[in-house]
Amino acid sequence: MTEMNKDNLGVWSEPFEFAVERDRTIEYAAATNDANPRYTSGELAPPVFAIVPVFQGMIDPLFKVVPDSLIPFVVHGEQDMVFHRPIEPGMKLVSRAKVTGYSSKKSGTTVSLKLETRTDGGDLVNEQWMVSFFRGFQAGETVGEQAPAHGFPEELRDAGPVAEVTQHVDDDQTFRYSKASGDPMPIHLDEEFAKSAGLPGIIAHGLCTMAFTSRAVIESVAGGDPVRLKRLAVRFSKPVLPGQDVTTRIYDRGDGAYAFETASSSGDVVIKDGLAEIG
Repeated sequence: MTEMNKDNLGVWSEPFEFAVERDRTIEYAAATNDANPRYTSGELAPPVFAIVPVFQGMIDPLFKVVPDSLIPFVVHGEQDMVFHRPIEPGMKLVSRAKVTGYSSKKSGTTVSLKLETRTDGGDLVNEQWMVSFFRGFQAGETVGEQAPAHGFPEELRDAGPVAEVTQHVDDDQTFRYSKASGDPMPIHLDEEFAKSAGLPGIIAHGLCTMAFTSRAVIESVAGGDPVRLKRLAVRFSKPVLPGQDVTTRIYDRGDGAYAFETASSSGDVVIKDGLAEIG
């Protein structure tokens, strides 16, 4: 019988380190089509670059709770990033991760993993929540702390969006993003593999689409200043295909908070429950 290992809930991983290189941050900005001069000059890393220092380190703690047999059934459900200070080239970052809880639903089980990144001097740089969804697996219970909610307030639709930004997903986007991010998943790179997994073909990385939304938010409601972005949270709902356009509609929640949704040119809503907090 497949069971979750509850003994490892709430247990931080061993710290893992990452050196931020200027060329890598510039490459990440180019791979997400973001020409903000603070990125292209190498002054700052784009906000969603925060996934790069933690990408490899979050896998082991996840599968210390989730059985390895469920690896083929995992999809990236949500990502929530809280920014305490921007990442700058030259930084030495130290991160750690832990699974905080899981929740059984009719169609599968969500697992919440928390990440924390600091400078080597101990200053908090960012905190992240990653929610993984394991299709078809019922854990049978809800245990521990779940990732924070960031639902879309439906009443905002009556007022309409304050901004609408359309961006194009290039035909080679997934290959450039894979190299810049360090994410080699074959559903983003191998047409036949993606189809064998039940997809229409190669799909864009969810974090690349999230980076597109960060650009839309920063340009539209943060005056182009990435340092003002304090939180960015999304739920991935449908795949994005190379060659499509994606349109992000941004709604004002008040007090510096904005809700948003992103739809592809096929009409699918690909990101739901978007939340951006602007300082």
